[in-house]
Amino acid sequence: MDINTAAQSAANELLLKAKLKPGQTVIIGCSTSEIVGHHIGSHSNAEIGQTVFNELNSVFAKHGVFIAAQCCEHLNRAVIVEREAAAGFDIVNVVPVPEAGGAFASAAYSGFNDPVALETFQADAGIDIGGTLIGMHLKRVAVPMRLDVKFIGEAAVIAARTRPPLVGGTRAKYDEGLL
Repeated sequence: MDINTAAQSAANELLLKAKLKPGQTVIIGCSTSEIVGHHIGSHSNAEIGQTVFNELNSVFAKHGVFIAAQCCEHLNRAVIVEREAAAGFDIVNVVPVPEAGGAFASAAYSGFNDPVALETFQADAGIDIGGTLIGMHLKRVAVPMRLDVKFIGEAAVIAARTRPPLVGGTRAKYDEGLL
């Protein structure tokens, strides 16, 4: 499966399986180095970053779901989002570039209408492309998800959704729609 098809398929599958709704956010961690078969952080590729961003954004934006692009460790894994999705989070001042932030985050910054950077964020679901460790930007109870798309290029794909914490004991009843 080519990169374009794999990215679109992963986005569509996550959208469906995580039951994402308009206004929710998906954190995307993407190593373009891993996609092209190199170690994370060693061969950032702006063209691949743009391609993956375009494909994911074409799916999520159509459904009113925001992308939060996780930067690399050189920017302490800051997150790039549309200002509209940043409500309640503190904005920081940084512009990602392929050498500091990563090619995917750079593409998101260029592709968003009104991008802002955040130090912390809590997304409703996520896709980790290439072992970028997105867990720090997911809401508290993350549920791993198996997608049919296992790789984008050479990079392994792992996904997660979140759910509200379950409170109570053995007698508690839960809303099945939130599980």
